[in-house]
Amino acid sequence: MIPAFAAPLISAQMQDCEALNRELRELFVARAAEGEKYRNTTPFVDRNEALFESNFRLFDWPHDCIRKLRDFCMGALYRTIGELNGYDQAFLARLQVAHEAWYHLTRRGGFFGAHNHPLHSWSGVYCVCHDGDDPESDSGKLTFINPFATNTMYIDMATAKMKPPFGGGHRKIRLQAGQLIIFPSWLLHEVMPYDGDDIRITVAFNARFKLAGAKPADEPLG
Repeated sequence: MIPAFAAPLISAQMQDCEALNRELRELFVARAAEGEKYRNTTPFVDRNEALFESNFRLFDWPHDCIRKLRDFCMGALYRTIGELNGYDQAFLARLQVAHEAWYHLTRRGGFFGAHNHPLHSWSGVYCVCHDGDDPESDSGKLTFINPFATNTMYIDMATAKMKPPFGGGHRKIRLQAGQLIIFPSWLLHEVMPYDGDDIRITVAFNARFKLAGAKPADEPLG
């Protein structure tokens, strides 16, 4: 077998995250209650009123719990980049990151439509909490849309049951508290409607990079 055309999904788990997630939950519920001051006022992706989306400056907020979350997310992202590209620590230190981050607070019926994240290379979603619904249902699942749409051109029993990642279905993930999923920003994804009596809170981020010391392509190297 020759592996080909895979899309990486990386899962990282924050250890002992209970206290941090309680702080984040309290902060995010309070900020959502303040409404327009912290809301993203120029939404693009399809959603409804049951989902609150913050502005995209979350990782710049001065709270200690935000700093801890940012450090965890960026640390996991740099480890991912190093492993997938074969970069050592010296090279990773030259990668300068620019990022944006925000949170979603979702109540019953809230959803977020299919989208990707242009002008970035990597994205991530961290779960603060997902409670109050049936864990066996599709409620609130982060769903990655299979990018190989042409693989459904013809399906018979010779291809219908192929093992992941070769099959034609989407990848649905019910995030657990403290779990971070990292994925390429081009990959289309959506959040299924949340059908619970509590709330679902996630933090998302996008990142792009430049290499310190790199010269533009049209600049002489000598």
